[in-house]
Amino acid sequence: MAITTYAELQSSIADFLNRDDLTSTIPTFISLAEANFNRTVRHWRMEKRSTAIVSAQYTGLPSDFLEPLRFSITSGTTRRLELLSQAQMLDRRQDSHNVTGDPRYYAMTDGSIELLPTPAADRTLEMVYYGSPPSLSGSNTSNWLLTYYPDAYLYGALVHSAPYLADDNRIQVWAALLQSAIDGINADSEKATYGGVGHKMKIRSY
Repeated sequence: MAITTYAELQSSIADFLNRDDLTSTIPTFISLAEANFNRTVRHWRMEKRSTAIVSAQYTGLPSDFLEPLRFSITSGTTRRLELLSQAQMLDRRQDSHNVTGDPRYYAMTDGSIELLPTPAADRTLEMVYYGSPPSLSGSNTSNWLLTYYPDAYLYGALVHSAPYLADDNRIQVWAALLQSAIDGINADSEKATYGGVGHKMKIRSY
């Protein structure tokens, strides 16, 4: 059976478990699998770009934000922001007497982006980041992860079914298949991202 939609995924999970009494529970298995994907899958299709006008020390993150790739100020001359730890941010802010200016640094602070210096005027912040794939539901019946990697969804849900069903013997089987699927997804992204770079010939000088 092909697995291309949320409904087909639920049916396949029930078939693999040979159960017809888990209709209300299978969506939870799928949601738990998606939470795991957000932690372990990093694919180029998850790369997102968002812009915001910033004029304060703190600005909110996109709702689907998982992990930063790069943050830049694109007003005027584009400048990539450098990541600081909380301690480094505090030290630099203290050393600069918290003067405003064009941001050069950022830190992840309390679910927000903290900029240093605090912008002296409106600036455009470009955020390139890994965003979570859209979750499956009755209204969102598919996404790129299900389209290209249905095995990951299937095995991810089955992993979470085992503890619920007290079927400890199957956990290792499903977990190994899931890990293989996730490794394949991440490897596919690496090949797509860097596969066209090719090898450079090094010429030795004398």
